[in-house]
Amino acid sequence: MSSHKKKTFQIEAFKHRVVVDPKYAEKTWKILEHAIHEIYNHNASGLSFEELYRNAYNMVLHKFGEKLYSGLVITMTFHLKEISKSIESVQGEIFLEELNRKWADHNKALQMIRDILMYMDRTFIPSTHKTPVHELGLNLWRDVVIHSSKTQARLQHTLLELMLRERNGEVINRGLMRNIIKMLMDLGLSVYQDDFEKHFLEVSANFYQLESQKLIETCDCGDYLKKAEKRLNEEIERVSHYLDARSEMKITNVVEKEMIENHMHTLVHMENSGLVNMLVDDKYEDLGRMYNLFQRIPAGLTIVKEVMTSYTRDMGKQLVMDPERLRDPVDFVQRLLDLKDKYDKIITLAFNNDKTFQNALNSSFEYFINLNARSPEFISLFVDDKLRRGLKGVGEEDVEIVLDKVMMLFRYLQEKDVFEKYYKQHLAKRLLSGKTSSDDAERSLIVKLKTECGYQFTSKLEGMFTDMKTSQDTMQGFYACHGAELGDSPTLAVQVLTTGSWPTQPSPQCNLPAEVVGVCEKFRSYYLGTHNGRRLSWQTNMGVADLKATFGKGQKHELNVSTYQMCVLMLFNNADQLTCKDIEQATGIPISDLKRCLQSLACVKGKNVLRKEPMSKDIADDDVFFFNDKFTSKFFKVKIGTVVAQRESEPENLETRQRVEEDRKPQIEAAIVRIMKSRRVLDHNNIVAEVTKQLQARFLPNPVVIKKRIESLIEREFLERDKVNRKLYRYLA
Repeated sequence: MSSHKKKTFQIEAFKHRVVVDPKYAEKTWKILEHAIHEIYNHNASGLSFEELYRNAYNMVLHKFGEKLYSGLVITMTFHLKEISKSIESVQGEIFLEELNRKWADHNKALQMIRDILMYMDRTFIPSTHKTPVHELGLNLWRDVVIHSSKTQARLQHTLLELMLRERNGEVINRGLMRNIIKMLMDLGLSVYQDDFEKHFLEVSANFYQLESQKLIETCDCGDYLKKAEKRLNEEIERVSHYLDARSEMKITNVVEKEMIENHMHTLVHMENSGLVNMLVDDKYEDLGRMYNLFQRIPAGLTIVKEVMTSYTRDMGKQLVMDPERLRDPVDFVQRLLDLKDKYDKIITLAFNNDKTFQNALNSSFEYFINLNARSPEFISLFVDDKLRRGLKGVGEEDVEIVLDKVMMLFRYLQEKDVFEKYYKQHLAKRLLSGKTSSDDAERSLIVKLKTECGYQFTSKLEGMFTDMKTSQDTMQGFYACHGAELGDSPTLAVQVLTTGSWPTQPSPQCNLPAEVVGVCEKFRSYYLGTHNGRRLSWQTNMGVADLKATFGKGQKHELNVSTYQMCVLMLFNNADQLTCKDIEQATGIPISDLKRCLQSLACVKGKNVLRKEPMSKDIADDDVFFFNDKFTSKFFKVKIGTVVAQRESEPENLETRQRVEEDRKPQIEAAIVRIMKSRRVLDHNNIVAEVTKQLQARFLPNPVVIKKRIESLIEREFLERDKVNRKLYRYLA
């Protein structure tokens, strides 16, 4: 191995002292000073920048940096004072052009000077913490030129004057404005803000305050909003063209405050053109503009939402409480749907599908729909009307749309169990009379109800469809077994309904014609023979019949009637005339049902197979009825519907309400027991709150009823009161 010896190097000082000319610094500075003068006088082309750089370098190297720096400050200040005088002497509109030109010259000169003094910038200035050359040049321009007593106020006034002219529609030199504003920005953000932006915002606030006051007195709401939007867009565009981007929020805040925030209430409530008028007239564009502008104000949309909610509630309240509207349930619900469609469209097209507006609308509908206790019944009647006849020839998608709208109204109902009660009645009538226009639509609605409320809500409805299918199979079996022996007996089609699934009420047995009784008894024997342990009771109030009738001149028709109507008409095979009282005694039909039957048979033009004396719509006990020999119709099959009160009469409605209240009792009790079983001990107020929470999906239980159910459970020893605190309840296992 070989080893290398380390060689050491040493730098020694000059043995001979370098002698510098005592006048070296002064001479060199004079050269550099002359060069700076030449640069400012636009004579820089004859200068040797390399030589000048070396001179500046040597001055710094020989510790004359302070002299060089202070000389630079004095020389630049001198030239800038001359420039300032030149700018101040300019008259009229070319003031800004002169300022812009001199600023450009100063920037070029500054660039050249910085290049010459680059070594000083890199070494001397950082070590002495002095201002770099370029920054120094900007600061001197700011202090000497921009902040001179004559220029500062004039510049500010000129800029603001030009902007005012632009706001008033004149065209200004935006390029020049952009250069001057950029100059202020280059001099530092504080210069831009203090010398221009602060005053610009104050002047703008005054301008828009006056303009808004003038517009609010002369324009309607829609026009005012258009002008406010236009002004806002102009200011945003102005910022993008020649102002600092940070000014955008500040100037838009000024416009928003002066033109919108200060006049929000006036605009919204403006007579004949405010928010309510826009809602009434579906002015989507104006509403959208109001939404977009008010959205910029912290509480702006709250005001719009409150006014819309208040108006919607008033409109809805008028609709649901108007006695005229209540006469036609289908029209009542259709108007509700139209109202909902109207506001849904407004929220979609104008309010950007804003969820808070949608929630407010839902809250309004829930409020006024439940003001009318008959809303559940009317919604069910609407469904009944659509599924009976209204959806024929309509595509599946359109059917789904109608059903979805119905479900939307259903969700607003607090008493969903009341709807269920009526819906079950109406569905039963449709199924038994074969009047439903689409089984698919019926099942689709039941699926929607099931999704919304659970299996318990629809299990009985599904049971009704099952019974209809089973009944078809039963009838096929009956005719296969007894068809031959029935001969000329009336053809029978029986639907066997499971008690509990169908809304059947105990109804008095009417006296069926002898011809029908025989075949009915045969069916009873057959059914009970094949199904042990069951009982059959005929629901004559729910059946239909087809009769063949011969009128004067041998004219024959087939009449489609209810079972009750059949019983009435068959009496006239053996009698020429009968009073209402006679018919009641012979048939045993309840008088209210009988009168409706007779009205439909004798008082409906084109369906009057009976004659009545005296001829009036009302039926009295001693009114006389005759078979109408002169009846004619262009149709062979004549359908005679019962005159049905589309909506329940007050007594019927009261009866339904009572049944609903009775049905609620076990549900409330079950909820109380469930809660107490899990909590063991609970005070009264918490029980009421928990029960309400559990049952509100179906109905809102009355606290008084809850209290009564608690008392009932105490009597039956499910619960007991606490011995010390009487408001506490304990669960008894």
